[in-house]
Amino acid sequence: MIPFLEFAKLNATYKAELIEAVSQVIDDGRYILGPKVEFFEQAFAEYIGAKHAIGVGNGLDALTLIFRAYKELGVMKEGDEVIVPSNTYIASILAVTENRLKPVLVEPDIDTYNIDPRLIESAITPRTKAILIVHLYGQVAYSTLLKQIADKHGLKIVEDSAQAHGAVYEGRKTGNLGDASGFSLYPSKPLGAVGGDAGIVTTSDDDLARVIRAVRNYGSEIKYENLYQGVNSRLDEIQSAMLLVKLKHLEEENECRRAIARRYREEIKNSKIILPSTDDEASHVWHLFVTRTENRDAFQKHLTDNGVGTLIHYPIPPHKQNAYKAWGNASYPISEEIHQTVLSLPLHHVLTNDEVSQVISVCNTFRIS
Repeated sequence: MIPFLEFAKLNATYKAELIEAVSQVIDDGRYILGPKVEFFEQAFAEYIGAKHAIGVGNGLDALTLIFRAYKELGVMKEGDEVIVPSNTYIASILAVTENRLKPVLVEPDIDTYNIDPRLIESAITPRTKAILIVHLYGQVAYSTLLKQIADKHGLKIVEDSAQAHGAVYEGRKTGNLGDASGFSLYPSKPLGAVGGDAGIVTTSDDDLARVIRAVRNYGSEIKYENLYQGVNSRLDEIQSAMLLVKLKHLEEENECRRAIARRYREEIKNSKIILPSTDDEASHVWHLFVTRTENRDAFQKHLTDNGVGTLIHYPIPPHKQNAYKAWGNASYPISEEIHQTVLSLPLHHVLTNDEVSQVISVCNTFRIS
């Protein structure tokens, strides 16, 4: 059986380096907001090309703290609207509603799975303050058209870069395209933490970075002096030390995923399977390789029966979740089609050539009876 993902294998190559990194933290004896956090923040900011990187507890916190900081700065207030893609993972929307802002859902482009910029302007109202773009599955959602719309209406662009570490648009990486970006460092992500969760915010806005640094640390810039009603969401020293190790290998791993995705796209030849597309190889890091088919259950069973593990990202769209039942009978047909038909194939840097060939072969033998 080819598992969809095995966390242990993802990090096995770097095990000695990771153990050494942890040992250094233990020997140093500083565990909260110490030198490793600072080194990782600096290294990640430099990698992304942003002025600031602020380590936090997880990807949801990263996005939540961006909107919280905008409220503290008076850029947004309770009840303001944020445009969000209707087919995103629920965390994107939770970050908005946690701040008592109103998410306004906009349908994606069926080919890219990212928000369709052609539909954004009709969703803008006098209360709209930001567009939250999600680089879904690892493909850049930013575009010149989107930037023109944001500038025309004076809107912030916030990036959900949870799945797109290292993806590039016209020479600039995600996380340095909009006004601020939240990254998840969940273990399965292109840059993933080891043994726990983590997240990071990037921005070149000095004021925003200052507020986020304080709010993540109980609202404090100086110990025991609390400027804001903050939270405790701090990236820890051990995770930072291990992430410094893994950051060194990120570009190599991204290229490996791109090579596997290229094989899938070139060698899976089955009219029943819709393959993902991209116009620019650098714009996609293939966190997930998401196919679509009208009979997903049969396709998934076929793959399982032939030794290939799969996952569904994601089975239920946000507007159909009980958490947002107030949306009632809202209809987003493109999102609903995506959520009903997607199936993700195994794709990670430790897949062997033989395993990739097996996945391709099994896909090519799928038939709908």
